[in-house]
Amino acid sequence: MNAHSDIERAADAAGGDPRPVSAVSTGVGLAGLAGLFAAVIVGRMIGANGPLSATLALVACALPMMVWTVVVDKTWKHASTGLDWSNPPRSHDACREISITKLAGLWATWAIIGALYCICRWYWDGQYLFAMRMIALAAPAMFIVSIPYIFWIDRRLKQPKDGAYSFGKWLMGDHDEVDREKMIGHLRNWAVKGFFTAFMISIVPGNWFDVLHWSNAEIVSNPIAMAFFLINILFLIDVAFATVGYVLTMRPLDSHIRSSNPYAQGWIAALICYPPFILMGSGGPLDYQGNNDAWTFWFEGQPVVLAIWGGLLVLLTAIYAWATVAFGLRFSNLTHRGIMTHGPYRWTRHPAYLAKNTFWWLAAMPFLPMSGSTVDLIRNTAIIAAVSGVYYWRAKTEEKHLMADPAYQQYWHWMERNAPVPRFFAWATRRSARPMQAGIVPAE
Repeated sequence: MNAHSDIERAADAAGGDPRPVSAVSTGVGLAGLAGLFAAVIVGRMIGANGPLSATLALVACALPMMVWTVVVDKTWKHASTGLDWSNPPRSHDACREISITKLAGLWATWAIIGALYCICRWYWDGQYLFAMRMIALAAPAMFIVSIPYIFWIDRRLKQPKDGAYSFGKWLMGDHDEVDREKMIGHLRNWAVKGFFTAFMISIVPGNWFDVLHWSNAEIVSNPIAMAFFLINILFLIDVAFATVGYVLTMRPLDSHIRSSNPYAQGWIAALICYPPFILMGSGGPLDYQGNNDAWTFWFEGQPVVLAIWGGLLVLLTAIYAWATVAFGLRFSNLTHRGIMTHGPYRWTRHPAYLAKNTFWWLAAMPFLPMSGSTVDLIRNTAIIAAVSGVYYWRAKTEEKHLMADPAYQQYWHWMERNAPVPRFFAWATRRSARPMQAGIVPAE
């Protein structure tokens, strides 16, 4: 009997088709929003729009989520943390060698990331300079805190010999105890953290300033200003939650990385959307804004249309931000950190991708070139279609990665049966909901 039939039978036995339980509660995201909004209100009141204030806003976003996660959700008790609370902790003598080896592997990993930061030129220019300063300030504390943390958590872990331990053993030349799969997984996880954490930190100050610099009079002056202000707030929410997610990958919070995408095509599809590899930037091969202007130009002098169009763009950005908020402490690209089934993920498996791509089409309006040239119309439309294709590719590679988890398979099947977006695409392509087969992972 296949998994699809088992799920169907369980749903029938329950007298319905209940949505699979989400790995994160709604309360976590709401707590983070409350903290971030409080920071924005205080920041606007006192005019604190600098980088330090932006960093404190991240703290204001993170702390309520951590408290909610520990006190309300009690994630430290979850079996998925790998922590054993039913038995006394191991003695220090029993895990000392493991912890020392693990610290060696962890510190060596950090040293490699630090070396790459030094070597890669783009980290020492523009917005990345702020990220490098913040990471340099945090590094000594990370090294110091890692010692008691590793010694403490190894006493509680059911399987303390993880990827960091294997990497430490490999560095020491004791290859007999190296679990190659765990070691590669460890390095892959830290590659994700090292690359994306620096990028996210680098864009926090700019997004913070984009919200704080507006005066109240400017915000209410016209529908365009109101739309842009709200969009800026929503982008700040997305950036703040994502940055916190990359930083706080911790087992007691159950926000650790279960696995990172092992497929090269998944990494390629993701990396070409971020600097320095981004293809969609100005002048890049997938720059779809050649010889065209945005929606504000085409609807100039039509306040009602501007208000409606701006409201639609705000709504799409809100869905995009909501998709990040739903992760709570767990957002990060290319990783599996638990399956989200609540919020916008009950309607579509890829709410952020659908929302942001629709936003780009409606905001850029590539089919209306300023030049009036048919060639520009075809070129811009084809290029933005290619951009959407990249995100479809990302969605497929993400699903291919997550399908290894039975919890995701259950969610996938439930979505095929119940969610409006997958059902719409099934209707549009005249296919019926079907069991997911290994190696064949449709994306919406």
